Amino acid sequence: MNLSLKFNLIFITVFGLGLAATVFIANRFLQDNAREETVQQARLMMESAGSTRNYTSTEIRPILERYQRANGVFYPETVPAFSAIKIFSYLRKTYPNYSYREATLNPTNPEDRAVDWESDIINVFRNDPTKLEFVGERDAPSGRSLFLAKPITAKQSCLECHSTPDVAPPAMVKIYGANNGFGWKLNEVVSAQIVSVPMSVPQAVASKALWNLMLWLAAIAVISLILLNFTLILAVIRPVSRLSTAADQISKGNLDVPELPVQGKDEVSVLADSFNRMHRSLKSAMKMLED
Repeated sequence: MNLSLKFNLIFITVFGLGLAATVFIANRFLQDNAREETVQQARLMMESAGSTRNYTSTEIRPILERYQRANGVFYPETVPAFSAIKIFSYLRKTYPNYSYREATLNPTNPEDRAVDWESDIINVFRNDPTKLEFVGERDAPSGRSLFLAKPITAKQSCLECHSTPDVAPPAMVKIYGANNGFGWKLNEVVSAQIVSVPMSVPQAVASKALWNLMLWLAAIAVISLILLNFTLILAVIRPVSRLSTAADQISKGNLDVPELPVQGKDEVSVLADSFNRMHRSLKSAMKMLED
């Protein structure tokens, strides 16, 4: 095995180990970054839903309440949760894997009743009143999904419809009945806003970025290997080959071999200079023996 091949094997081994470590660390970093981007998407969607709720409470509800009292009807558009969910349903027509829920333990509308995993989230907030946000992951039919949840507590305005059936708007009771959505307590966590965002898109972006990184590193490795070989041939292999050839000729009795060129003060140059001195000493010794 020649010297160039040994150096190449060493370089490939070292670079391969470094590449494996780089890929491992980069993959971890890119996946963490993808998850954080997904969380930020969920927070943006949550703030959008919150803004819709606030707009409904401050702008829409005061207007529609006059018509409700005058006509004895109930407009669900006055309910902040209804508006937020309705508006988000239009978004789902374009992004069907995104979802927004206001899951409730005891809702007026049965469609808003929390399923098992949503009930667990609500109970997390009920057991820890200081917790204002909960982020987690779950397996959804469309793949891995990240969810972000915030608690909803019963305010005084909520009790106007959800304390007891006799104080609730009669038109609302007529639509939804008197069996659901009542018995709420002031400041009690009754539901949770839950935004679900698919992780497939950011994970795909992270995987593509990792693949591109590997391709660039491989290209850099090939270029580096070519440059290293070229430098190795000029700085090490060629001088060592001349030294090896000269030593072989001298060992066969040919003392008229020209001296090796000495350039610089590196180890190869020092070795060539030492070899030249040894060559001269050997020639002098042989001449003295002949005389």
